[in-house]
Amino acid sequence: MTRSHGRGLPGLAGVEHVGFTVPDLEAATRFFTEVIGCELVYTLGPFRSDGTWMADHLNVHPRAVMQRLAFFRCANGPNFEVFQYESPDQHPVPPRNSDVGGHHLAFYVEDLEVAVAHLRAHGVTLLGKPTESTGPSAGQRWLYFLTPWGMQLELVSFPQGKAYEASLDQGGGGGVRLWQPELPDHSQQ
Repeated sequence: MTRSHGRGLPGLAGVEHVGFTVPDLEAATRFFTEVIGCELVYTLGPFRSDGTWMADHLNVHPRAVMQRLAFFRCANGPNFEVFQYESPDQHPVPPRNSDVGGHHLAFYVEDLEVAVAHLRAHGVTLLGKPTESTGPSAGQRWLYFLTPWGMQLELVSFPQGKAYEASLDQGGGGGVRLWQPELPDHSQQ
């Protein structure tokens, strides 16, 4: 469904994909398919240019080489476009959340404890212990973790909803509910 408020992108329908760069696409593919449970859809590449195409179109060094890219589907939500680049000016350390351009990807799970145990069983680095949110996000629990190359990811779960949703049910909060993945109805299996 497209929302039109007279502002923003005409025809905006939602987020189609999130793109990020990894140091080793094969290792990242194993992690995202075997540990996280995403599906690899397709790969392509390499791409390079002897001119300025890479700088003009992708804002990377003109001699950067996109070795390969892969598209993943991770249940319900935006697709992932994952790149492996070689570039003369490449920064090999992922940004932290506090860095400009810092980011993380959050995966919604039905049962946080089961998902945390799964990550532990795969030797994934967990950052702290599950945390309970407060304020408008009360009802949510979350935990950050790291990929093998140091990228920040998060598990999040709020099976009973978040506190801000109660104000929506009473006509408050501007009437906008945050997007969240629809979980399969296991009662009909």
